[in-house]
Amino acid sequence: MPSCVLAYSGGLDTSVILGWLQDEGYDVHAVYVDLGQPCEDREAILQKARDNGAKSSQLIDAREELCRDFAFPVLQWQAKYEGIYLLGTSIARPLISKICLQVAREVGAEAYAHGATGKGNDQCRFQLAAEALDPNVQIIAPWRIKQFRDLFPGRTEMIDYCDAKKIPVKASAAKPYSSDENCLHISYEAGKLEDPTVNGVAIVDFGMSVSPQEAPDKVEEVTIEFESGVPTSVNGKKLSPLAIVETMNEIAGRNGVGRIDIIENRFVGMKSRGVYEAPGMTALYAAHLAMEQLTLDRETVHLRDRIAPEVAEMVYYGFWYVPKMDALLAFIREVQKPVTGSVTLGLYKGNVMIQSRESPNSLYDEEIASMEGGGSYDQTDAEGFLRIQGLPSRVLGAARPRAY
Repeated sequence: MPSCVLAYSGGLDTSVILGWLQDEGYDVHAVYVDLGQPCEDREAILQKARDNGAKSSQLIDAREELCRDFAFPVLQWQAKYEGIYLLGTSIARPLISKICLQVAREVGAEAYAHGATGKGNDQCRFQLAAEALDPNVQIIAPWRIKQFRDLFPGRTEMIDYCDAKKIPVKASAAKPYSSDENCLHISYEAGKLEDPTVNGVAIVDFGMSVSPQEAPDKVEEVTIEFESGVPTSVNGKKLSPLAIVETMNEIAGRNGVGRIDIIENRFVGMKSRGVYEAPGMTALYAAHLAMEQLTLDRETVHLRDRIAPEVAEMVYYGFWYVPKMDALLAFIREVQKPVTGSVTLGLYKGNVMIQSRESPNSLYDEEIASMEGGGSYDQTDAEGFLRIQGLPSRVLGAARPRAY
């Protein structure tokens, strides 16, 4: 029989896909990639897959790798899709594909299956990553197969299928939206959120943060230390990348930080509405930017700022394992070498304020910057500087007078 690795969550969709793949003649190896999903009985999920016919099932904890090798390099780029989205879901998908292909190689499976729909971004991220790592892999995306959609036009048919196969699923009432969570963030979409006139923040039951209105009535300070652009400690305590993200989620979350509601442009061409919360990463982005402002020169920062939207777009679309991204990640590692020091943030009712920053690599010279006299800056030098800078404007003004 042909064999397949399935990116498996144990929910309704992947439970149905597991059974359907077997109906189609596949031996199925279920892989649960732990990225910090909500507290679940992991062993029960794996046993459920085995009970329902999976050839094998295993859990792989990739939380540390997600933060260290994926989220923090994107943080160093200050990459935000369309200026606001911190890419919490996008970052995780190439890692899931990598792990599933590693398992496929171990068990000798020739196919890789996932439960992403044919309308969304995740199908692109899963497939583009998988094909870059293994050009010969067979991708099985059931929601893009008409036969599968004909069998399962809705939740009722899926639940009936599970009942007939004796696959236990939670048949609770559908939420007014769907959600996807990892240690970086939670995304909320679909259902009532598809109506852009609805106040998304009002109907979502957020899982990582309190509302700004419910946050404490005083500023909470938190100090983050960076080494070469990578956060390494919180409030003086050295922590692993995962522990830093989790700690900052807790601190920023209780202060109402990190909620957004956007209409974004999907890779497949349509607009979609998403509500996101990423309290820890929102605070880390602010601290990292403050550290850069102290330690990086103007031309380097401006170059980074011009390229960062393209990096965000590549991550959002799923182009992680490509030479261009390899080069961009190597570039940012070089750029970030002096970004070392500490930043103290003030968190208050959804706001992130910079309280202080210091670095042994600081380029800030108080004597030069001061409006008071002294220092090595001679204001007389500005006369010649501006005469040279203004030369093109004077020539144009003389040749083509403007009405004013």
